[in-house]
Amino acid sequence: MGNWKMNKTLPEAIEFAKATKDISALAKKNKVDMGIACPYIDLYAVKKIVKNHLIVASENVHYEDHGAFTGEVSIPMLKSININWSIIGHSERRGYDNETSEKCNKKILALLANGMVPLYCCGESLETYEAGKTKDWIKEQITTGLKDVKPEDMTKVVIAYEPIWSIGTGKNASSEIAEDICAYIRKLVREAYGAKVANRVRILYGGSVKPNNIKEYLGNKDIDGALVGGASLTIDSYKELLTSIL
Repeated sequence: MGNWKMNKTLPEAIEFAKATKDISALAKKNKVDMGIACPYIDLYAVKKIVKNHLIVASENVHYEDHGAFTGEVSIPMLKSININWSIIGHSERRGYDNETSEKCNKKILALLANGMVPLYCCGESLETYEAGKTKDWIKEQITTGLKDVKPEDMTKVVIAYEPIWSIGTGKNASSEIAEDICAYIRKLVREAYGAKVANRVRILYGGSVKPNNIKEYLGNKDIDGALVGGASLTIDSYKELLTSIL
């Protein structure tokens, strides 16, 4: 899943979307799910072009379906343009916009109630990592963020582990660190929902993922995919993310 963040004007997004035809065909042939999370202004056009060949996700959404929330976008608004995925709790939202795990929980429950897919992000700061408190931090985010999610809905949730100290810094978490935390997340899900559910939940790794290291990350048992920022912004790099793992 590519995450464009606050990048790409509408013309740029349209140009990118039109260039994905061969990529989506190759992904489908190899049974790989690929997608892009876009700024709100790009969603309608990108979805119209790629149809259902690629997943198109919003980068955020509000938990209320309407109301006096200036600047926000609702689930019914997304559904009206056939968007059924949304990133929730990205570290940049948590850091810049007070996106707490409690608020994420409201959004996740609202998305699931509307038949949509939450892509829930968790991850720790450099300070937390160096203090050896990563797993305590992750446990809070997982248990609070997924509170009251029904067992039958849990398999619809996608979880992304993103060490904040590795996002956009070029300082990669090692493959071993990524696997250790993703395995821990699956353990938490298993303890709450059982092995059958835990084995079906998709867990992604995000943090300076690029074409030259994506295969190493995805070679781990508990890493099912990647949430990619900068490397998803050009069509050539986006395609190379796919070809690198085939």
